[in-house]
Order: sequence, then structure tokens, then C-alpha cells
Amino acid sequence: MTATVTGALTRARDLLGAYPELAAVLVAAVVGLSVRRPLAWLTAHQGINVLLAVLVLATAVTIVPAALGRLARGWRRILAAVLAGVTVLPAASWAAAQLVPAGPLRDGVLTAGLAPCEIASVATTALAGGEAAVAAGVLIGSTLVTVALAAPILTLEAGRGHFSPGGVIANLALVVALPLAAGLALRCLVPATRRRLATDRATAAASRTAVIAVAALVALVAAEVRLSAGYAAVAGALALFLVVSAAAGRLLGAGSAHGTRSALLLTTSMRDFAIAAALAAAAFGPQAAAPLGLYGVAVLVWGTAAAGVLRARAGREPAQVTPADPGTRPGS
Repeated sequence: MTATVTGALTRARDLLGAYPELAAVLVAAVVGLSVRRPLAWLTAHQGINVLLAVLVLATAVTIVPAALGRLARGWRRILAAVLAGVTVLPAASWAAAQLVPAGPLRDGVLTAGLAPCEIASVATTALAGGEAAVAAGVLIGSTLVTVALAAPILTLEAGRGHFSPGGVIANLALVVALPLAAGLALRCLVPATRRRLATDRATAAASRTAVIAVAALVALVAAEVRLSAGYAAVAGALALFLVVSAAAGRLLGAGSAHGTRSALLLTTSMRDFAIAAALAAAAFGPQAAAPLGLYGVAVLVWGTAAAGVLRARAGREPAQVTPADPGTRPGS
């Protein structure tokens, strides 16, 4: 028995050593569940939005101009991901919600599939060595679709919905649009003769910044979770939804290059818990937003772990260099 436990601990230590980002977010989750009061203060003072803006800015700096050209060529897959996010995923979250007794908790689970892709999925795509530009394209497209269709879909699925998109649009403009534009502008200002060195430095700095920001984000979200016996069904339903959304992302990326495949997997399987919580509160009341904190922790841990595995796989694939931008690495 002792040998079995020792072996399991050794394997866990080796796993966390191989994927330091996963270790960071797991530690952050424990901290968030343990130290609630100061973290709750940060959340109440726009801590989550600040961290998300930092993530977007850091990731945008690593997107080279050549990647934007690949983004235009991959519009069909991006469109497919956006359409799946507004058809397959709402149906999946509705089905998963049926595992939860009727009431606010079921309503909260139902809204998970209505949210656009998680803002942090752009950063985890970069950590995975994927095409951050593709992830940004899916983020923008899915956000626009959510703003346009969330209320009608809520009305169809639950018979009620009172969602006003104005607040979401303003928030996303500050948290996503402005940092993304600033990061892309900064990258485009780098002279071509310095691009190789700038790419290496920007990628290294952005990776460190993203890991720190994601870990801090997990801590803030975990501090909002209030676990109880009634959450067992909620946890099962959210796990089922996460598995289905990951399978959908895997199918969307089938047959594509590693960078696009990673972007589609992560953006499809990671939905924005903060926007989902806003939808739930607006349509069903504040109690319905409670399960989305648990989903936020789960999806950030999943995304970070998946990014580590995908990055390791990318390291075993032949390197691809874009002639138009020497020194570019896949997904940079």
C-alpha cells in the first residue's frame, strides 16, 4: 500500500514538473479556495477584467503579421467553430443541465454553452504553440454571435430570457478589443530586421506573463466558489459539458495543422465563465450564476493542462518556418 502511494506521488510530481503551468494553476486554485477575503476584494474591484486584458495584450504581442494572413486563409474553420459554438454547445449544455435538479443551479449550467469562447483561450493557445491569431478570430466571432443570439436561444431553451447586450459589448471592448489592437500594433512596429530577436523575447515574456495571469485568474475565480453537497450533480454536469465541447473542438480541427488544431480545440472547449455568469444572472437571477465559478476553475485548469500536452506534442513535430517572416515559430 505504501509503495502504491509513493509511486502515485512520484508520478504526480513528475507530471507537474513536466507541465509547470498546470502546477501553477493547481496551486492557485488551492490558494483561492483558502484565502477568500482579499481575493474577493480584488474581484470586486475589476481584478478579473484587468487580468484578462493583460492576457490578451501579452498574447497579441506574439502574433506576427504573417499569422494574420494565415487567419484569412483559415476563415472556413473559424466560421465552423463559431457556428458550432452557437448550435452544438448550447444543446450540449442544455442536455448536461438535465442532470441537475430543476432550479437556479440547473439554469446556471444551461448558460455555460451560450457564452463565447474564453478570453484566456487565446493565451492558452499561444502557450500550446498554436495559432493565436486563429484563436483571436474565433473569440471575436463567437462574441459577436453571443451578443446577437444569446437572448433568443435562452428564450427557446428555458422559455425566458432578459439579456441586454450593451454591458457585454462595452466590457469586451475594454478587455478584448483595445488590448488586442494595442498588442498587434506594437508587434507591427517592430522592424523586420529585428523581428527574429523580438519574436524570441516577446514569446518568452508573454509566456511568463500569461502563466502568472492565468494562475492569478484561477485564484480569483476559485475564491468565488462555494462548494456544498448540492454541487455534486453540478460538477458532473459541467464535466460532461467540458468533455463534449472538447470532443467538438477536436473534430473541428481534424486534418488541420498543429497550430490551427490547437486553437480550435482550446477555443471550442473553453467558454467564458464570466459572460456565462452575466447571462445567468440577467436571465434567471444571481443564484443561477453560482455554478459558473466552478466551471471557470475547471475550464482554466483544463486549458492550461491541455496547452502543456499540446506544446509537448508540437515539439515532436517538424518545425515550420514561414518564408515571409523569418524566425517565426508555429503559433507565435
